[in-house]
Amino acid sequence: MPKKSKQWLKILGVSAVLLIAGCNSMKTPATANVAVSDAAVENAAGAGGGKYAPVEMNMAREKMVQAHKAMAVKDYKLATDLANQAESDAKLAQSKANSGKAEVAEQALQDDIRVIREELNRVNK
Repeated sequence: MPKKSKQWLKILGVSAVLLIAGCNSMKTPATANVAVSDAAVENAAGAGGGKYAPVEMNMAREKMVQAHKAMAVKDYKLATDLANQAESDAKLAQSKANSGKAEVAEQALQDDIRVIREELNRVNK
C-alpha cells in the first residue's frame, strides 16, 4: 500500500474515533437536560399547571415527547434544545399556576373581609 494511502487511512481512523467520542460526549449532557426538564414538567403539573396554564403544559409535554424521540434516534442536540424549551414552558406554567392559586386565595380573603364587615355593620346598627 502506498505511503499516502496509509496516511489517509490513519487520518480517517483518527477522525472516526474523534467523531464517535464527540457524539458520546454529547449524550451525557443531553440525558441530563432531558431528565431535568422531565422533572420541571412534573413539578409544573403537580403545582396545578394543567388547570391554570393548560396551553403551556401541553406545549411542555409535547416538547418532552419530541425530546425523548430525538434521544432515541441519538439526535442529542435536538433533544437538548427541545428539553430546554419544554423546561421553559413548564416553568411558565408553574408560575401561572402559582399566580392563579394566589389570586384564588386573595379572592377568598377579600370575601372573608367583606363578610366580617357586613357582620360588624349589622351588629353596630
